[in-house]
Amino acid sequence: MRSSDLRGATRLAVGATLAITDIVEHMHRNISQVPWIFGTLPPGRTRGITGLVYRNVRRVTGWVGSGLDLAIRQLQPLIDTAAEEAGPAGRDAVIAVLNGVLGDHLEASTNPLATRLSFRRGGRELPRCEGGRVLLLIHGLCMHDGQWRRNGHDHGAALADEFGYTPIYLRYNSGRHVSTNGRELAEKLEALVGSAETPVTELAILGFSMGGLLARSACHYAALAGHCWPSLLKHLVFLGTPHLGAPLERGGNGLQGLIGMSPYSAPLAALGKLRSAGITDLRHGSLVDEDWSGLDRFERAERLPTAIGLPPGALVSALAGTTGSRVGDFGDRLFGDGLVPVESALGRDPSGHRDLPIAADRQWIGTGIGHLDLLDRREAYEALRRQFQ
Repeated sequence: MRSSDLRGATRLAVGATLAITDIVEHMHRNISQVPWIFGTLPPGRTRGITGLVYRNVRRVTGWVGSGLDLAIRQLQPLIDTAAEEAGPAGRDAVIAVLNGVLGDHLEASTNPLATRLSFRRGGRELPRCEGGRVLLLIHGLCMHDGQWRRNGHDHGAALADEFGYTPIYLRYNSGRHVSTNGRELAEKLEALVGSAETPVTELAILGFSMGGLLARSACHYAALAGHCWPSLLKHLVFLGTPHLGAPLERGGNGLQGLIGMSPYSAPLAALGKLRSAGITDLRHGSLVDEDWSGLDRFERAERLPTAIGLPPGALVSALAGTTGSRVGDFGDRLFGDGLVPVESALGRDPSGHRDLPIAADRQWIGTGIGHLDLLDRREAYEALRRQFQ
């Protein structure tokens, strides 16, 4: 672990301690006032000696955090040398999860654990693109670019070998809003293509899970900005992408609302609001700023996101998995691939509001396949490679 990681972790620990202190004080105050089981109390803190105790807890926590930060800075050379000798094993995965869950907070607090959006290959950032036929791979929530390799298989490497693509892997902070990442990707992809060593003749994008939403958002913002790279986009392939959202986030938001109905449990609802903007975007598959700007992203009211179409000129494919033994059975209808329902992965909106016009011969459903299995199952790759033929 690098010194910047330790500083970031220290800030998170201090922030978590302060947040928990707020929750405990809020519960203490509410219980002491013996409210009705349901209803709300006006905001406020405890008073008297009790209030003094909580204020001192916050003060001491701040002092400890400042002291740890200073100590880590003094030991930075020693810590960083040890980190280089230990290697990156496990670090990237932990930081990717932190970014997925708390990434917007990490960025807003300038925490060194926040991940920058970058193009990579072989675990290293790419300064430039070689050009030619480029395949951009975009990972999902709480993941990083190295996790395209699973059980010895990497879709990017396999497609590169078979079809002559130059694979480029995106790394990004998946806790930011999809639209924030989408706009930045659109801009950086334009710069990457424009500075290529030789002209980029073709672009293909493969997005896994949230990565597919990010790809759609980037295409949208690139079109608005008049970027050149969408004209090079030949293939856009979605792999387990929740175009219509994910039930798990919708259920979590509903549970948060129920917890907040009683003043005894309402302070605990604050824990649910720690989840990132990226996670709440998955509730309905939001792609643009208009879906969240100026709004309460935790409100219980159902608001359908803006309908965004597919980029013109590209061959668009959608691959879905289901844990059911066959399409339409109980496991398929209830769980989909465990995280994303089949209808959402294929962009089939029963209301027609956000239905995606993906050709039937460019849709595929794999049975007995969970969400992460889409990254390495042989039948998933066979379906994937057919989209590029």
